Amino acid sequence: MDGYFGSYAVVLALFAIGTVIVVGALTVNRMLRPARPTPDKLLTYECGVDPVGEGWAQSQIRYYVFTYLYVVFAVDAVFLFPWATVFAAPGFGTATLVEMFVFLGFIGLGILYAWRKRVLVWA
Repeated sequence: MDGYFGSYAVVLALFAIGTVIVVGALTVNRMLRPARPTPDKLLTYECGVDPVGEGWAQSQIRYYVFTYLYVVFAVDAVFLFPWATVFAAPGFGTATLVEMFVFLGFIGLGILYAWRKRVLVWA
């Protein structure tokens, strides 16, 4: 397996082996599992409660906005940890400090925008 296409052959062989393993496992599972469908087993339920009424429900958009804000703060925290390690390195202190304040400024502008649009009010 020398040359340019040799590495592709190895990747293709590993992909084929993985595909055979997955298809084999699913096939063995299908052959060994019991299949006795009853009306009770085919009934849709959620959290063990039988469904009542229609399956469509309206939800507030603010829940998604809170989730989005959480993701923004989680990303902010992810960037703070590597910054703290680089900040301690010699020669990077002032530059990384300025970059972090610019980053936190953008995060602060986002919070200010959400606050002005009354997204952060839970009422």
